[in-house]
Amino acid sequence: MIECVVNISEGRRGEVVEAIAATAGNDLLDVHVDADHNRSVLTLVGEDSVRAVAAEAVARLDLGPHEGVHPRIGVVDVVPFVALDPTPFSEAMAARDRFVRWAAATLRVPCFAYGPERSLPEVRRAAFTSLAPDAGPGTPHPTAGAIAVGARPVLVAYNLWLVEPDLARARQLARSLRGPAVRALGLRVGEHVQVSMNLIDPTVVGPADVYASVSALSGVERAELVGLLPRAVLEAIDPSTWERLDLAQDRTIESRLEARARRAS
Repeated sequence: MIECVVNISEGRRGEVVEAIAATAGNDLLDVHVDADHNRSVLTLVGEDSVRAVAAEAVARLDLGPHEGVHPRIGVVDVVPFVALDPTPFSEAMAARDRFVRWAAATLRVPCFAYGPERSLPEVRRAAFTSLAPDAGPGTPHPTAGAIAVGARPVLVAYNLWLVEPDLARARQLARSLRGPAVRALGLRVGEHVQVSMNLIDPTVVGPADVYASVSALSGVERAELVGLLPRAVLEAIDPSTWERLDLAQDRTIESRLEARARRAS
């Protein structure tokens, strides 16, 4: 089975996010909305739902007036395809490449591929400068910008909000966490600051590990799971800490897939 975690550049107009998410039907597993980042993360399965969501987002959203904390290159900013066990990674790569061709031809939005060839941060840094789109126009779409389309393993998106609104401290903590298993940024979010992370190998470094590392050096106001996480990652963590870490059984990929199957039966 193929999962796709579509990130769209809209998190303040709830009715717009709902309309975009509704196009996915029963293939929608989760929606995480963040007004400060002005971003929503939609967890989907399959490929048809991804195309429906992307088309609706391009039709409704405009990158021009967009403001938000999170870096972005488009209204459909990131479209990563993930092969869930036992699906081989090659199927995620094939789904990625099909979406790149479709979005370029149908939506006329330039697409940058990432995965084994290059990382998402590399795309963000080099898009339209030293890096040309893999498909589509050579310049950004006038309202939709561009799309970064990836194939990657399962990751966990995770934020830690600090007690003290010290941006320099948040950035220092982010630098200390970065490594082969963690990507991290220190961000100002309204009157607060957070360490925003992608745990790219969560079986090696998971939510409990980064929480412990940050809380040992700085007060943590709260934790925030963005989207879903694998059940195996959750079950490796002491259940007595789940609430503090913003984790729960019903926020695993597997539990949402089971609920989807029940709805379809």
